[in-house]
Amino acid sequence: MDIRKQVGINVKRLREARHLSQEQLAFEAELHRTYISGAERGIRNPTVAIVAKIARALSVTPDQLLRTSR
Repeated sequence: MDIRKQVGINVKRLREARHLSQEQLAFEAELHRTYISGAERGIRNPTVAIVAKIARALSVTPDQLLRTSR
């Protein structure tokens, strides 16, 4: 699976588990809502710094966003 799609799946799963909207996550991560949307759809290619910001906002480690589903 494409790593961008996997990151997107993980971001969406973790965001929804925390009952956050894309807008709320974007605010916490200091990003635009459309960036979160694009990341969740796998059309954005987030940098390591962006992955770290999203992970911090979700209270997880960056590697949790990169893990593949099994």
